[in-house]
Amino acid sequence: MESSSSSHHDRHEKTLTITQIEQLGVEEKVAEIFQILNGVSPHTRSLIMELQRDKHIEFLTRGLRLLGPSYHVLDANRPWLCYWILHSLALLGEPLDLEFENAAVDFLLRCEAEDGGYGGGPGQMAHLATTYAAVNSLITLGSMWALSSINRDKMYKFLSQMKDPSGAFRMHDAGEMDVRACYTAISVASILNILDYELVKDVGSYIVRCQTYEGGIAGEPGSEAHGGYTFCGLATMILINEVDRLDLPRLLDWVAFRQGVECGFQGRTNKLVDGCYSFWQGGVLALMQRLLPIADEQLKLTFVPRSCLSMKSSNNSRSADTGDSPGLYDDLCQSSTSHQQIEGKLPDVGLAFINKKPNWGPLFNSTALQQYILLCSQVLEGGFKDKPGKQRDHYHSCYVLSGLSVSQYSWSKDENAPPLPKAVLGPYSNLLEPIHPLYNVILDRYYKAHEFFSGRQAQD
Repeated sequence: MESSSSSHHDRHEKTLTITQIEQLGVEEKVAEIFQILNGVSPHTRSLIMELQRDKHIEFLTRGLRLLGPSYHVLDANRPWLCYWILHSLALLGEPLDLEFENAAVDFLLRCEAEDGGYGGGPGQMAHLATTYAAVNSLITLGSMWALSSINRDKMYKFLSQMKDPSGAFRMHDAGEMDVRACYTAISVASILNILDYELVKDVGSYIVRCQTYEGGIAGEPGSEAHGGYTFCGLATMILINEVDRLDLPRLLDWVAFRQGVECGFQGRTNKLVDGCYSFWQGGVLALMQRLLPIADEQLKLTFVPRSCLSMKSSNNSRSADTGDSPGLYDDLCQSSTSHQQIEGKLPDVGLAFINKKPNWGPLFNSTALQQYILLCSQVLEGGFKDKPGKQRDHYHSCYVLSGLSVSQYSWSKDENAPPLPKAVLGPYSNLLEPIHPLYNVILDRYYKAHEFFSGRQAQD
């Protein structure tokens, strides 16, 4: 005969949703893993928290050489595989053999479409997602051949063709239109120094419509707030110098509450923790560190209707002729130049943003996130996974490592200076390379690309 406590437990389980049951299962697995830290010496704790750098490099390098038959489903994502692996190796500070570098550049050149942009493989149609991956891969490689292989004239033509009259971008010819497309297009144009008013026109209005009642940003108007789209939307609004049009206090509130009891981030409300959101959500909070003055100003103006705070003219510019005051974001760009005044080219927001030092510490529990990454997402044989019970893969390896880097540097006032030891969980040898949080490329590769494409402006 069943005990009353057992019967009560069974009845309780029947009242839970599938999602709640899965959540409790994940929490139980994570708690079991975290218990190994109880009562161990500081030296043992440091060893447990060690980043298995050599194993990760081995796993990633093997992926560059040869991928098994199971990867055939990613045939249209091959530039993404390049980016995930190359960026992960760069984060780990692992130099690439010249043979691999030359092979990667040669392959990506064969992915370039005749009219600009990059497809998922040689002969495939150009797509904004794989274009972003290819450009970031070439910038991560960083050689003169890699950087000069990018045809900026053809790229601008492709990006212009993907521009929709609504202001948003389509992922490919006659393809879907969403915030991800806006980010990949604007990010590529920004880092290649080809961003102009025509590409920016009305993009901000589209993204503003995608911010939900929760505060996060959805993929398209009317959809649910999502961590990946929130990063894409926020980064895009920064790059086009219109971030003050978003409700930043509400956005910050939504993202901050996505870090759960497991210490990692979930991508949406009431969803399970996932290692990749270490970057998609952690990256949003890294961006918000530099935007707190704007959020604070918006809070002070809460007595003003939101429509007034975000209202702009139909061309999204502040006109000096009408006497409009400089925007909240102008100090970040170190310029009050409007879109129209610069006659095409936009201010270099990417450089201004990274040079703007945050005056606040992290907006999330960076130590807790590192603990989740090292104990629950790291695979000791190499690579990273979504959560306990899942398999490792190159996608999660890339974005978990990106999130780990963001966490380690979250207390730093200067990304060019190494963080204090207390900011790095585990041995200090765990420290990764810093990234530019708007583009998710290694910071020194960003500086090299910035110098290269700025120098070529006069030639082009």
